[in-house]
Amino acid sequence: MPLHRWDPPAPDDRHHDGRRRIAMNPFYGAADPVAGMAEAPPKHRLSDGPLAPSTAYQLVRDELMLDGNARLNLATFVTTWMEPQAGILMAECRDKNMIDKDEYPRTAELERRCVAMLADLWNAPDPDTAVGCSTTGSSEACMLAGMALKRRWAQRNADRYPSSGTRPNLVMGVNVQVCWDKFCNFWEVEARQVPMEGDRFHLDPAAAAALCDENTIGVVGILGSTFDGSYEPIAELCAALDELQERTGLDVPVHVDGASGAMVAPFLDEDLVWDFRLPRVASINTSGHKYGLVYPGVGWALWRSPAELPEELVFRVNYLGGDMPTFALNFSRPGAQVVAQYYTFLRLGREGFRAVQRSARDVATGLAGRVAAFGDFRLLTRGDELPVFAFTTTDDVTAYDVFDVARRLSERGWLVPAYTFPENRQDLSVLRVVCRNGFSSDLAELFVEDLGRLLPELRKQPHPLTRDKAAATGFHH
Repeated sequence: MPLHRWDPPAPDDRHHDGRRRIAMNPFYGAADPVAGMAEAPPKHRLSDGPLAPSTAYQLVRDELMLDGNARLNLATFVTTWMEPQAGILMAECRDKNMIDKDEYPRTAELERRCVAMLADLWNAPDPDTAVGCSTTGSSEACMLAGMALKRRWAQRNADRYPSSGTRPNLVMGVNVQVCWDKFCNFWEVEARQVPMEGDRFHLDPAAAAALCDENTIGVVGILGSTFDGSYEPIAELCAALDELQERTGLDVPVHVDGASGAMVAPFLDEDLVWDFRLPRVASINTSGHKYGLVYPGVGWALWRSPAELPEELVFRVNYLGGDMPTFALNFSRPGAQVVAQYYTFLRLGREGFRAVQRSARDVATGLAGRVAAFGDFRLLTRGDELPVFAFTTTDDVTAYDVFDVARRLSERGWLVPAYTFPENRQDLSVLRVVCRNGFSSDLAELFVEDLGRLLPELRKQPHPLTRDKAAATGFHH
């Protein structure tokens, strides 16, 4: 089968003047621009022979041009821009395997330093004793945190677990990232979810405490919901669980999923208490490749102290005469992203991070105000927590819906997700805009201009045109 969707002529096919037909651009030829260009390579099996590297590169590059522009992707939280120096460092480290700590001790040391910096940033009681590790992202970090919660609960309940009548459960809001559903499925834990109600789009502390019992391994609080960018009330959640313990004796730990907010709140919301300052917070995760400002492929999981991470889950590697604990699901993975994370910490410092995140929030709040000013939309959030805001159409807009807006914006290159909220608020469909480093005020102005050009056309529609809303636009948190 050819690489492209057309039927190339057979190798012996020739033009009417006897010249051989060309299946690919002659300029892709390494030396002779005609030789070897008569056949396109197969797409779903290995070709019989090799291609010149320049030819293979060009064929792959041509196909990738059909991808969306990452910088215009307002759906993703993932970093889409880094400095050229960071890219050079990553290229120089892409051949280093993070798991080989004996062979790459300096990369292991940079990982250790990043853990210490995060422990200090998140106010661990003793940053020198806090334990943590890098991961491939927050999804893996959440799996590790959940495993630690379950193992600690199992140790406390060794007299009755495992048994057929005892099943551990995890309490969380219905707005959690899908990785928590995966954790509960993979590790056989019952997911107890607090539904949305009215204009509350995330977990309610009292409702979460009410779902806890003697089989609850922990409660997950989200610092920055992917549905609307809002922070969950972590301090209030801990207070509700403190009251539960006083009343029932149940001691339920909290894990903070700070995939995005854990790299925003420490710099912009310093008075907000959500981290290890709360004694009930046992562990925290974040995505280095989101507001940690690193290209995709790195996350972090930290525990308050060694007591929160059961020793039997930790594998220890000796390097340079020292002890390097490892606790991760993945084995081989590149060290480039960890090096890039250390570079970013070193490059920015606290004031640099504060400036970058402040800029992102300023763009988000400013853009949210401009969107609301059109009069067609109602804001659910304004970008004043995570630099993220969600909005829907006002009640008097009947000619189009959010799915039409997303579809029309994509025609101009903007990738904006439209999606329906979960249980109890499935009547609500919204658009969400994520403002990241690299999404400048100039790009925000271009977005507003494009949206303004589309609205007159959308207002003239007889009715919303999107029939299959489930397939209209993707939402993958």
